Amino acid sequence: MSIFTDMIEDYMEVFMEDFSVYGSSFKVCLNNLCKILARCEEKHLVINWEKYHFMVRDGIALGHHVSEIWIEVDRTKIEVITGLQPPDCVKSVRSFLGHAGFYIRFIKDFSKIVRPLTAFLCKDVKFEFTDEWLAAFEQIKRALISAPIVQPPDWDLPFEVMCDANDFAVGAVLGQWKDKKLHAIYYASRTLNEAHKNYATTEKDLLAVVFTFEKFRNYLVGSKVIVHTDNSALKYLMQ
Repeated sequence: MSIFTDMIEDYMEVFMEDFSVYGSSFKVCLNNLCKILARCEEKHLVINWEKYHFMVRDGIALGHHVSEIWIEVDRTKIEVITGLQPPDCVKSVRSFLGHAGFYIRFIKDFSKIVRPLTAFLCKDVKFEFTDEWLAAFEQIKRALISAPIVQPPDWDLPFEVMCDANDFAVGAVLGQWKDKKLHAIYYASRTLNEAHKNYATTEKDLLAVVFTFEKFRNYLVGSKVIVHTDNSALKYLMQ
C-alpha cells in the first residue's frame, strides 16, 4: 500500500490488504475514487473486482456489518459459530473462545459468562464436561445470535460509562444518550487475577472504573464523561 502514501488518511483508509475510499460528498468521493484507480493503473496494480463494493450504504468490513449509523455482527460468521458442537478438548475450547471473543464488544459480561470455559485453559486442569460448562457454552451462542446493534460514537455528545464488578470479573458499557435513549457503543469485560480477587468490594468497584477508562481511553480522552457505579462510596474520591 506504499503507492498510496499521499492519499492515506486524506481520503483513503487502509487495513492490511483492504482499503476504503471516502469524501465529503458523493461527487468528491467519486473524484477520489478516480484518483485511486488511476494510481492502480499507473502502478500496474491488479484489482479483484469481485471483492470490491461501490456506492453502498452498508457492507461487511473486518468481520462486521457496518453502516453510517450502526455496527453489528456479521451474521454469516455467527451462523458458523453457533452451529459448532460443544468442544471436546482444551484445543477446541481455545478455538471456540477465539472465535466468540472476536465479537466481545457486543456481549455484555463476556468474561463472566465464559469463566467455566476459561478455567480449562489453566495449566494442569483436568478437562471435565459439566452442566455449568455446557450452560456457559450455550449462553455464549445465544448471546451471539441476539447480539445487539451498537452505535458509532457521536463526538458532540458526552459519553456515559456503566461500571460493575463481582468476585470474578469486571465489566463496563460505553454508551451515549441520543433521542432520549441510551445507545450502547461498546461492551467490555475481563476476569480478575488472584491478587484482584482478594480486593475488598469497594476496591473491586474502583478497579472496574480504572479498567473502563483504560479500555475506552481512545473514546474518552478530551470528552465529557459521566460514570455510573452501584458503589456510592466511589463518588467521594473526587471530592
